[in-house]
Amino acid sequence: MERVAVVLAGGFGTRLQSVVRDLPKPMAEVAGRPFLTYVLDELIAHGFSRVILSTGYRHECIEDFFGVQYRSLPISYARELEPLGTGGGIWNAMQQSDVEYTFVCNGDTLFRADWDALERLAMQHAAPALALRRVDDVSRYGSVETAADGRVLRFVEKQSASGAGFINGGIYLLPKSLFAEFGVGERFSFEKDILEKRVAVQPFYAHVSDGYFIDIGIPEDYMRAQKELVSC
Repeated sequence: MERVAVVLAGGFGTRLQSVVRDLPKPMAEVAGRPFLTYVLDELIAHGFSRVILSTGYRHECIEDFFGVQYRSLPISYARELEPLGTGGGIWNAMQQSDVEYTFVCNGDTLFRADWDALERLAMQHAAPALALRRVDDVSRYGSVETAADGRVLRFVEKQSASGAGFINGGIYLLPKSLFAEFGVGERFSFEKDILEKRVAVQPFYAHVSDGYFIDIGIPEDYMRAQKELVSC
């Protein structure tokens, strides 16, 4: 299967303003280079043929740095003229994808998941699939509960989640048909309006991966990334 990825790269980085000013979160410098380069390196390592960057806030910072190609990876841009939410941003970017199933990931999170296993799972069930990561404390992210066969049972909001468990790692393989009821340019949340609302009736399958995971959305983890990614 041809691998095309949408990378959500339009975040404001509100919680990072104390350490990173006036940049989209994915462009925050980590160990001497923009964090987004680590995400794109991961895609290259797993055989992606192209990437679509969903941009918004300070889009020119990303577009000027990367241009139309990063290393061997062709890049196109789906610019949001106004914030569309995670769902609207994904659907807007997927208009540039010519495959039925498109990978989606976050530009401010590096998760070295098992992309091959996620693809096999989605194709086996002909259903959307997502990558999970076990963590010691799910309270920052919320948690995900699954059945023995990997089908997602429910998404638990972070206000109600605590202790060790499985979190949504922010990597998906999604069919275009999942967004059929929404108009292009419509603002909506992927997490609230698709995942949480449909999980009881729409099959979603999850694969648990123990690969390296870091989300630079808060200053503490941004500083941790400076040390952990220095040799990458």
